[in-house]
Parts: sequence; structure tokens; C-alpha cells
Amino acid sequence: MTVTHDILGETVSMPVDVRDGQSATVIFDVDVDAARALCPAGFEVVETAPGRAQFALALIDYKDNDLGAYLEVGTILFVRPQGGGEDGTFITHLPVTERFTCVAGNQIWGFPKSVESIELTNTDDTSRWVLTMDGELVVDVTVPRGGTDEMPPMPMAAYTLIDGRPHVTRFTQGGSGSGVHVGADVTLTLGDHPIAKELVSLGLSAESVVLTTWTERMQARFEEPSAL
Repeated sequence: MTVTHDILGETVSMPVDVRDGQSATVIFDVDVDAARALCPAGFEVVETAPGRAQFALALIDYKDNDLGAYLEVGTILFVRPQGGGEDGTFITHLPVTERFTCVAGNQIWGFPKSVESIELTNTDDTSRWVLTMDGELVVDVTVPRGGTDEMPPMPMAAYTLIDGRPHVTRFTQGGSGSGVHVGADVTLTLGDHPIAKELVSLGLSAESVVLTTWTERMQARFEEPSAL
């Protein structure tokens, strides 16, 4: 039986497919206690080395998607359920540029989406993303663009809270034109918005970047969430 959701008078059938998009991820090395300060109850931060953890900015241009075309910037912790369980992601903020995907993300999965201003500027070898909220700069980041690898669909887990209860969403993401960039130039400016101050509390800087990834033609599939 197909699961459906009514979103603003339109029917969304599960799973939700992304047929084409461009995506970048910036992975930072951060202090584990700073990451724990942002971690919700019921989860624990994945420690990558003694006293250290990782944090990510996800930058996605959805071009052909069941929820429409839009831009998205995600701020992401790597967590697992307290007491043990599968490693996965927990998105702390998920600004997007369109209302429909915002409502769908909130209602279906419990993703913390909000409609904000995101400006994207691509060159042949860079991608610049500027996120502004409430008239204030949150983040201005430029990452390397490009790659030739094929990335098969990779199964992953995204954790959320729905009505205060932990849930997991299974999803896959892959694509072509992919590349992993280590030691490449990243420029990062954080603003004065409260979310920017959260990122400052983690010590995010161009120097704390571990690596970046780029996928030129990204595909993904998001399943119905399940309560833990």
C-alpha cells in the first residue's frame, strides 16, 4: 500500500524521489563538547577521535524533485541513538527557498525547514552559497566544484524528532560527476545571525575543513520515517 501525505492540497506519494540535482558537502573537524551542546535529547554525538567530532554543511540545488525545484542549506551533526544504534545524521537547521518543500519536510519527516534567502553562484570550478535569514548573513561559503566519479546509491539514515519522538528516515543518495576534494580552497564567512553564532561556537573556519564533496548530477530517494 502506497503511503501518501496531503501537503498544501497536493498529494505526495512515498518514497520521494530526487531525479536531478547538484550537491556539495563541507565536512569540518570540531570539538565534541561543542557539538554535544547542539545535540538533541535521545541522541549522542559520534566521536571521530578523542575529544573530536565532525559537522557538515550540505548545499543542494534540487532541479528535478517530487517536492519541486529549490535550494537548500543544511547544518548537520553526526549522531547515533543514545544507548547504541546506527550512525546517522541530525539536521539542526534546514533553510530552503520554497514554501511547498518547507511544509512537506516539516510535516512528513520532521526536518527543521524554513523558507529563507539563498543565493547560488556557480563558476566552472567553484560554487558559492550565501544564506541570509531575517536580513542578516548566516553563512557565505565557496567550495570547489567538479569530479568524474560515479557514486552508486548509498543507504543512509537521517534522525529527526516528530512531536518530540525520535524517528529515523532511510534514504539513498548517489549520482555522477562526483569528486572528493581534500586540501582544496574553501572560503567561509559567518555572519551575526543566531544560527551563525551557533556555527561560530563550533569553531567552523576554512582551516577546520576536513574535505568537501561535489556531485554534479545527484539522485536521491527518501522513505517514510519510522519511530524509534
